[in-house]
Amino acid sequence: MSETFESEFRGRYLRYDEIVVVLERWQRAYPEWVRLMTIGQSPTGRRLLALDIGPEPDRRRPSVMVTANMHAAELAGSSVALSIAESVIRMHAEPGFVPADVPASLLDVLREVRLIVVPRIAVDGADTVLDDGRYVRSVPRDGRSSLQAPYWLPSDLDGNGRVLTMRIPHPTGEFVEIDAASGLMAPRQIEDTPPYYNVYPEGTIQNFDGTLPHGWALPEGTIDLNRNFPWTWRPEPEQEGAGAYPASEPEARAIVELATSMPELFVWIDFHTYGGVYIRPHGAKSDKQMEQADLGVYRQIETWAEQLTGYPMVSGYEEFTYQPDKPIYGDLADYAYHQRGCVSYVCELHDLFKQVGFERIKPFVDHYGRFTREDLLAVGRWDREHNEGRAFRPWTSVEHPQLGTVEVGGVDPMIGFWNPPMDQLAGVCARQVALSLRVFCLVPRIALATPRVTPLGGDAYRVTVEVQNRGYLPSYGVDAAREREHSEPLFVEANAQGCVLSEAATSRQALGHLAGWGRGLYRHGPPSHHRSAGGCTSKTVTWIVVGQGSLKLRAGSCRVGWVETTIEIP
Repeated sequence: MSETFESEFRGRYLRYDEIVVVLERWQRAYPEWVRLMTIGQSPTGRRLLALDIGPEPDRRRPSVMVTANMHAAELAGSSVALSIAESVIRMHAEPGFVPADVPASLLDVLREVRLIVVPRIAVDGADTVLDDGRYVRSVPRDGRSSLQAPYWLPSDLDGNGRVLTMRIPHPTGEFVEIDAASGLMAPRQIEDTPPYYNVYPEGTIQNFDGTLPHGWALPEGTIDLNRNFPWTWRPEPEQEGAGAYPASEPEARAIVELATSMPELFVWIDFHTYGGVYIRPHGAKSDKQMEQADLGVYRQIETWAEQLTGYPMVSGYEEFTYQPDKPIYGDLADYAYHQRGCVSYVCELHDLFKQVGFERIKPFVDHYGRFTREDLLAVGRWDREHNEGRAFRPWTSVEHPQLGTVEVGGVDPMIGFWNPPMDQLAGVCARQVALSLRVFCLVPRIALATPRVTPLGGDAYRVTVEVQNRGYLPSYGVDAAREREHSEPLFVEANAQGCVLSEAATSRQALGHLAGWGRGLYRHGPPSHHRSAGGCTSKTVTWIVVGQGSLKLRAGSCRVGWVETTIEIP
């Protein structure tokens, strides 16, 4: 393998500048297939970069999008996004290259699809997490107008390069230690004996008035970029982390502007961590209310996901709302599905629960909160045996400038919780590449069948051509967004040169939309009911041409792009 594909991102988590080096190296090495775009800029001046992969980048055609690392500490998403980009580049650069677990029969389809990859959205937040060792939700800035109440100012009190937690003994403490060897803490139960502890962020208190603020009263991180997208956006406090208004944050706005400029997007995958699960629409209503054709497509992806990655796929509303019947507003997946017409979903990388041996429970989101003491001890054992003890740090006594003697340590979630151990990263990337490339092949594929020219006598000829959709999805994408303005029906145009059309009005004809051949999983019914839908995947168009010359045909729309052919008459 050449040095262009050294794949360092499969073995460690990269900082922003290192990601830029990778992207620029690919652009220099393969300018015919790779274009690097600046789609926005963070408040610190970092460019938000998108990699545009495929031949003829200015030719509109069915395209797919991969985004990642919208939450600052969820670094594994960047590695997966870069792995997908690298695999597609190699398919163009190395004719014999076939990604693992991708059928060779799909390569021609994949080479035609245009891929957009935004490997890191939280460009400021991720570097803050890596450099300062502290928690940031999305961006290292605060959206509030004032901060007069006391709050925690995270800092590294013991000088170990990580900003973790402090425990302070107190008769009303909420936690107890359940494993002295690792310092593992658990919520207090009524039979527990002292000492009891309260747990707070490692750091000092700003605006200190003698009382200790809530442990999540932080100076920044209130903005969650995955609550800042326009679809179903709700303001604070109805939706925590929403931002001042839809796409108020430059990172989210750059993504929205890019997507809006690309009506040809049909698939959009957004990578997060952790949990080992795919979360699909709807985010605000149950599957009973979902368009059944779309649900069938997701069932097909769900089957591939289980086979190729071992991750389940769940409904965002039915299995991933933090409060029952309260949707998450302003998230990217629903925006991509409802507003942009994409088959979209979120992947939460790193199946920690499965590795530790937890039983699958429903709703899936309860995995994050239902930790028994036995579960906590199991996670501690997994950390020692498979994660080099990174996730649970021993407690160290330090002198706090405001609170006196405290102990610093506790959970370090960076590697083990938020991101997989580095020795697992390559496997995580490979499995996600295999699934993602298969999902990319769902896009519609508009084609012109070989035209027929039939003499009618004299200088007259009948020209007949069949416009086909050879792809899985219909030309509009998902049913949920079929009526969106950018979901333009197909047209076919005929431009005569030398010859003339007998009726000038027929030079441009509306075709409407074309169905794809895929109906989704379990939508054909039992074998006794297997029947094809008829001519909905293609339409035949006819012109009468007089004289000799050529007829240039062009079919498509802004949604699917255009295909062309030229016919010689006679």
